[in-house]
Amino acid sequence: MNIKQPDKSGEQAAISNKAPQKKPAAHKQTKTLKPVIYQMLPRLFSNTCETCVPNGDITQNGCGKLNGITDRVLGEIKDLGITHVWYTGIIEHAHATDYSAFGIEPDNPMIVKGKAGSPYAIKDYYDIDPDVAVSVPERMKEFEALVERTHRAGLKVVMDFVPNHVARRYHSDVAPNGIEDLGQCDDVTKFFSPQNNFYYIPRQMFQPQFPQGDYNEFPAKASGNDCFNAFPTRNDWYETVKLNYGVDYGDGSRHFSPIPPTWFKMLHILRYWAAKGIDAFRCDMVFMVPLEFWEWAIPQVKATFPDLLFIAEIYDINLYRDFLFRGQFDYLYDKVNLYDSLRAVQCYNHSAATLTDCWQRIDGIGDRMLNFLENHDEQRFASAQYAGDSAKVLSSLVVSSMMSNAPFMIYAGQELGEKAEDAEGFSGHDGRTTIFDYWSIPTIRRWYNGGKADGGGLSNEEKGLRNIYRTVLRLLNSEDALYRGGFFDLMYVNFDNPHFSPHSHYAFLRHCGDTTLLIAANFSDKAAELEINIPQLAIDMFGIKEGKYMATELISKRRKNKILSATEPFHTGIAPWGAVVWKIKASGVGLQ
Repeated sequence: MNIKQPDKSGEQAAISNKAPQKKPAAHKQTKTLKPVIYQMLPRLFSNTCETCVPNGDITQNGCGKLNGITDRVLGEIKDLGITHVWYTGIIEHAHATDYSAFGIEPDNPMIVKGKAGSPYAIKDYYDIDPDVAVSVPERMKEFEALVERTHRAGLKVVMDFVPNHVARRYHSDVAPNGIEDLGQCDDVTKFFSPQNNFYYIPRQMFQPQFPQGDYNEFPAKASGNDCFNAFPTRNDWYETVKLNYGVDYGDGSRHFSPIPPTWFKMLHILRYWAAKGIDAFRCDMVFMVPLEFWEWAIPQVKATFPDLLFIAEIYDINLYRDFLFRGQFDYLYDKVNLYDSLRAVQCYNHSAATLTDCWQRIDGIGDRMLNFLENHDEQRFASAQYAGDSAKVLSSLVVSSMMSNAPFMIYAGQELGEKAEDAEGFSGHDGRTTIFDYWSIPTIRRWYNGGKADGGGLSNEEKGLRNIYRTVLRLLNSEDALYRGGFFDLMYVNFDNPHFSPHSHYAFLRHCGDTTLLIAANFSDKAAELEINIPQLAIDMFGIKEGKYMATELISKRRKNKILSATEPFHTGIAPWGAVVWKIKASGVGLQ
C-alpha cells in the first residue's frame, strides 16, 4: 500500500500500513504486550535529603542507594502499569568522591562535570558505581540483588550501554582476567590506527578552553562528541574520550577487516552484563558508532540471550530503518519525530494536524519506536521551559502512548508533575533534573516518604496526577486495541468539519476484534464539544457494526450511549488540554 500525504480526498492517508513487515531473522518479538518503561537514576531516586545545597558533595547532599529500591517501591512502580525499569547511571562513572580506600582510583575533579559526574562518562564498564552502594565492597552483590527484586516484582531490567565514549581516565579494577583496559596497548603517536581504542591529537597537550587545574593529558585524546582537537569548550563532552571503532575521521576511511579490537572489547562488555540477568540495553547515541558494529554485535549477543532487547537512542529519521533492519535494534527513540511534534503543538502553537505526518514518516516501523514525553536529556513537561503546568499533560500523554503499539516511557517524577525548579550545581535552572550533581527530586522524595513509598508527602494535585498516569498506563496493556490493534487517522475527514478544529484537535481509531476505541485529544485551553466524522473506509476496514452502543470513556469511567456510524458524527466533549478514550464493544447488535 502506498501511503500518501493527507489531503481532503486521500482516504489512504489515514491508514497505518499494518501489513506484516518482513523482519530479519535475528529480530524476535518475544512479547505481545508493549514495554512500558520507568526510567530512574537510583542516585537521585531514593535520596531522602531535604537540605541539598548547590554544588554539595555526597556528605552534604546524600545519595540514593540501590538497596533503597525495595520490594515495596517496585510493587508500587509496577502498579502504575510499568513493565520495565531503566536503572540509569549504575555503571561506575567518573565523580568527585574519593573511593581510593576501597581500591578505586580517584578521579581528577577538573575532568568531572559536577560533583557526582555524568553517568555517561564511564570509568569502568565492568563495575557498579560505588555511590549507589550501601557497602562499597558489596556493590555488585547489591546490584544483583536489585535485579532479583525487580524480576520478583514482575518487572524487567533495562540498563545503559554507552558505546561511543568513556571517562577521560578510564580504568577497570575489576575486569575479568585477561581483559585489557581500553587504550592500554594504543600507539599514542598516531591520530588514528585501526588497532587503537582511542583517537589522539599527536604532540598536543589537552587544553580545554577553561581552567582545568592540575590535570595533565599528553597527548590529548579526542572528546566524545567528535571533537577531534585538544581544545574542547564547556559545551563539548570534555569529560569523555571518543572510542575508535575503525573509522578514520581524518580521511573518512573505514577499517573493519580485520575486526578492530574495540569491537571485541565492547561485545565482551555486552555479554558480561547480559549474563547478569538484565532484560534490555538502552544504547546511548548509537549513530555515533558505525552501523556495521551493531550489525555484527547484536546478533552475537542474541544468539545466547535471544529475548534481550536493544533500544537505540537516535536522532535522525533517515537512519531509522537502517538501525532496525541492518543494525538489528528492537526499538528506537522517536524523539525528533513524535516528541518534537507534540512539544511544538503544546508550546509553539503548531497545528495538531501535523501529528498525522508523524506516523506517516515511520509507517511500517511505527510499532518499533519508543515514545516518551520526558527523559533525563529533556526538559520536564511541567517545567517553566516546557508546558509550565502538569495539568496540561493528558492530551500529549494519550497521543504519545496510544497512537501505536509502540513502547512508552516515563521518567521518575513525571507522574507527579516534577517541575525541575532547582539549580543544583553544574546543572543550572534549565528545566531538567540534574544528572551531574548529588541531589534529591522533591516530588519523588515526598512520594518515597522515607521508604514507605506511599505518597504520604504528596499534595492532592500530585496524587491526582499520579492516578491519571496510572489509569492511562494500565490501559496500554489491558486493552488489546492499544498493544496489538489497528490504527486509523480521522483527520482527513474532519478538515472541513465546523465542529472540529484540526489545529487544536487530533482524533484517531484503534481497533482489535470486536472493540473500537475512538481517541480524541484537545490541545487547547478551551473546552470543546466535538462532532467527529468517521469514514466508511474505517467501518469497512475494521468490520465495525454500525449502531448505537453503550460506550465507556476509559479515563473518566463515565458511560454514555454513543453512535458509531459513517453517516452520523461521533459526539464527545473534551476538557481543556484533555483527551477521551471511548470504548465501543460491538459484539452484538447496537442499541436501537
